[in-house]
Amino acid sequence: MATEFPTTSEPGFAPLVRGIVNDIGDLVKQQIAFARAEIKSDLRKSKEAFTMVATGAASAFVGVLFFGLMLVHLLHWLTAPAGTDLSGLPLWGCHGIVAGLFFVVGAGLILAGKKMFDSFNPLPDQTVQTAKENVEWITNSK
Repeated sequence: MATEFPTTSEPGFAPLVRGIVNDIGDLVKQQIAFARAEIKSDLRKSKEAFTMVATGAASAFVGVLFFGLMLVHLLHWLTAPAGTDLSGLPLWGCHGIVAGLFFVVGAGLILAGKKMFDSFNPLPDQTVQTAKENVEWITNSK
């Protein structure tokens, strides 16, 4: 008589462990891909905010230069001999108006860039939160 071995449809221990390890590997790969995408998005936002702050700082710098020129012309005007023709707006006033415009534009761009920086966190918070949820799910599924 031939001995028949009972056939079971249950997989062995090694295939189960291999499946778990493969699933964990897939989960880690997905987490890395998610982190890359989130970091890339945050870097784009950081670049835009930095560009705005740098443009604002450059504009404010030009304003400082014009303000310095205005002070020079003001000093010249204050020390000008009496009776010189000062028709219209003095030269120092013109420099002052231009400097003020550059100050306002520069300050506005710097504040807008700072707001952009404050509106997001450059760290991959969603990825960290998802990883925590995955670890919690794995530990609670026992």
